[in-house]
Amino acid sequence: MAKLRSLIKIEGTLDDLTFYKGKDGYLVRTKGGVSANRIKNDPAFARTRENGTEFGHCAKSGKLLRRAILNLVADAKDNRVTSRLGQTMSYVKNEDLTSVRGQRQVAVGLATPEGKAHLKNFDFNNNAQMSAVLLSDFTLDSVTGEVNIVDLTPNHDLGKPGGATHVSFNTGFLNLDFETGEKDLQISPTENLPINGTTTSVTLTPPAAPTGTGNQMYFLKVAFFQEVNNVQYPLNNGAFNALQLIEVL
Repeated sequence: MAKLRSLIKIEGTLDDLTFYKGKDGYLVRTKGGVSANRIKNDPAFARTRENGTEFGHCAKSGKLLRRAILNLVADAKDNRVTSRLGQTMSYVKNEDLTSVRGQRQVAVGLATPEGKAHLKNFDFNNNAQMSAVLLSDFTLDSVTGEVNIVDLTPNHDLGKPGGATHVSFNTGFLNLDFETGEKDLQISPTENLPINGTTTSVTLTPPAAPTGTGNQMYFLKVAFFQEVNNVQYPLNNGAFNALQLIEVL
């Protein structure tokens, strides 16, 4: 690798040289590596092909989950959630102890307690983890998807960001089949509270149990707002909102 010293900033490939921008400035390196055709056909790269197939499957499974909860996750995610969720799906896939290497499946891994444990408590916004945002205990009714937060005092029981005047709570009850892609998400009505010293109990009940034969997943979301002239605005476009997958069955 060499550093490019020039007034001309080049990115891309020219003959056998590849120009790119790195953290140390504009860099240049020679082309190299194994050809795609060899990786595709050479028996020596069988493990590489198997790893690639499983990597693609895990990425697809993560995308399937993100799209299934789009109404919840749209304003409660960090910029690395795609790669983090894909990595977690890889851990789940590793719990498939029946399929041959290269064909291990997330759906099979999720049939095990160990597979479910990898996905449980996944935070979609690593910058606002639920354990740091909601400092009060809550309970889950796995039959109805209802979440109860008892005796919540927003001033004391929230890791609230500066400028937040109000907080909203939602819960989601999802049935997702990773084999067929079938999904059904039920979201509770929103509970919106001023951030003050008043103690209250929050009950979040989805309208119905989702249909389907896949895995049941339960989500809790906490979102912050700032009120200006009686209008609540999302605080910093949701950068401080928390969304966690609180249980997997």
